Amino acid sequence: MATVRPFKAIRPAKDKAAQVESLPYDVMNREEAAEMAKGNPYSFLHICRSEIDLPDEKDVYSPAVYAKAKQNIEDNLKSGVFVEEEKPALYIYRQKMDGRYQTGIVGCVSVDEYKNDTIKKHELTRVEKEKDRINHFDACNADTEPVFLTYKDDLRIRTIIEGYMSGNAPEYDFTDATGIGHTLWVIRDNSIVSSLSELFKEVPALYIADGHHRSASAVKVGEKRRAEHPDYTGDEEFNFFMAVIFPDNELKIFDYNRVVKDLNGLSTAEFMDKIEKAGFAVEKVGGEIYMPQKLHEFSMYLEGSWYKLTASDKIVPDDVIGALDVSVLQNNLLGPVLGIADPRTDERIDFVGGIRGPKELIRRAESDMKVAFAVYPVGIDQLMAVADGGMVMPPKSTWFEPKLGSGLFMHRL
Repeated sequence: MATVRPFKAIRPAKDKAAQVESLPYDVMNREEAAEMAKGNPYSFLHICRSEIDLPDEKDVYSPAVYAKAKQNIEDNLKSGVFVEEEKPALYIYRQKMDGRYQTGIVGCVSVDEYKNDTIKKHELTRVEKEKDRINHFDACNADTEPVFLTYKDDLRIRTIIEGYMSGNAPEYDFTDATGIGHTLWVIRDNSIVSSLSELFKEVPALYIADGHHRSASAVKVGEKRRAEHPDYTGDEEFNFFMAVIFPDNELKIFDYNRVVKDLNGLSTAEFMDKIEKAGFAVEKVGGEIYMPQKLHEFSMYLEGSWYKLTASDKIVPDDVIGALDVSVLQNNLLGPVLGIADPRTDERIDFVGGIRGPKELIRRAESDMKVAFAVYPVGIDQLMAVADGGMVMPPKSTWFEPKLGSGLFMHRL
């Protein structure tokens, strides 16, 4: 069963939502965040990237940064920029991108269900990134940004959501500067809240789509609160963390591509020969952009030309992780041919989210890199199979779009 519990969200006043909403904290650096928030005192970047309100020389991980985030939340509550729901509610959050909608429920999920793998993971986390959000959530006494979860679509849940949207006006409905639409409904009807919560109890598992560091950090803050309150009952807010939960059939995973700085000492001819010997059929496409059309097909851009690389059956193993295209590319080309032994740490490789398009691969290959590779996107069924097996994907395997808007709801611990 999956617990999905209502909560009293801290959220923007209706007339401030469009100004408050921002991209998530981890998709930009300090300088980019400062530029994005310039001229907008309401931007949520003043909370999730509060170092932009402090002198540049201040360490982004300084306690002063986390204290500033807490202060900015309190100031916005006092001024009326933020309001706090009077009673627990669930929320419907719909995003629109390029004519496509994804509609999820915003609620709180269980720390214990994260620990017992009812909430399934597919990525490893990095200690330094966890520590940052632990300190942030702890200082703010709130989950300031939600985790992005998915589940196998349930017609009964979808019917309730669609019925509520058709019969009720949204609280927010706006399009942001990047063209993403954000619409939010507040479900205050106790019977509908209860029906949704009961239906989610029949959902066997939730899956983290995006936000492994946020979820791990939220759980550790919950555990810290439990240690501070040894008489806790399990019903306190710190036993839960905030998530947006979307059905799997509405999500889109983009490709997550690779660029490499050099050919590992090989001439172009030697490199092409080694690719074929590694088990790839190579077809030169030419100057016209070519992107993979199916699994186990890759694109390569090198010295002004595109190539189609097709993996032979002999290099695609019969296992969930090994058969992922990012694994096939790493295990048969990037590693043995280009010498990228550990893509997590090797400075010769970089990663480009598919949302940036093939022109970014061309730009990188013609500027600071030498060769670019595009992969076919991971399927949501592949992601779930990895998580169901208790396995982890290789680094930089999935890129979800649209990203969740930040600042539209917070969960007080």
